[in-house]
Amino acid sequence: MELISNIWNHPKTSAAGLLIAIVTIAGVLSQQGITLGTAGNGTVLSLATAIATALLGLLAKDPETNSSTSSSSSNVAKLGVWALIALLLPVPFLSGCSGSSVAQDIVNWTPALQSAVTTVDATAALFSPADAPIFAAATIGFDAASNLLVSQAKAYLANPSASVLTQLQTQIVTFQQQVNIALLQAAKISNPQSQQSALAAINGVATIVNSIFALVQSISGKVAVAQMAAQSTVKLAAVRPYLDERQAIASVASHYKEPAAEARIQIEQAEAAAVQAGF
Repeated sequence: MELISNIWNHPKTSAAGLLIAIVTIAGVLSQQGITLGTAGNGTVLSLATAIATALLGLLAKDPETNSSTSSSSSNVAKLGVWALIALLLPVPFLSGCSGSSVAQDIVNWTPALQSAVTTVDATAALFSPADAPIFAAATIGFDAASNLLVSQAKAYLANPSASVLTQLQTQIVTFQQQVNIALLQAAKISNPQSQQSALAAINGVATIVNSIFALVQSISGKVAVAQMAAQSTVKLAAVRPYLDERQAIASVASHYKEPAAEARIQIEQAEAAAVQAGF
């Protein structure tokens, strides 16, 4: 009876706890390969996770109308903590991955990467004589970097050894730095329309490179991650204002055939892990 009374007296907190339980259990089931069937282009499990996360967000943003009492403020604070916990919970795409599965995922990203780089090359021809040199200089190394990354990803898939992983770690950091620098350079384009086109094209590459980076980081040891962070001179904080979140969410959701809400969580977790590691 006391359990029922607590649920009745604290409905929002109880609901938040239930939603977090759903997200947690869904993550564990997904890691075991259990999907509960398909739902559109995704799975029933991913849909349930996304709905639970979205409802939790609504609960956290819906404080009591009578906020004058201390209990009301406490409930709102608790909901904020629940929301934070939900964001920190492991989700299937960034946890529990083996080296071979990550290697396959990286290889699966490579066609989209090559397409994004091709888009960058095509975009360069659309700029005015004043803006074209800036964009060309900013993206000049993308073709070579993407080709090398694709080759190393395939090599790691064929032979997931420590030595090949080291090469992959070095290349993904190098490419990410090239992309970060390109974003900063594109932001210097004075023509607003040209700047928008340049950032959009570079963001197409940035989303994929950052996704591959998160995958590589997930299978790298602490020492290796520290070395990768030391090689990263242009940090995420510097380019964050120029990253297109909507474009990134759409790209990740499409790649993993998952709801946008789930893709958003995946991206947020990857960024949080990168910042915490010193990137």
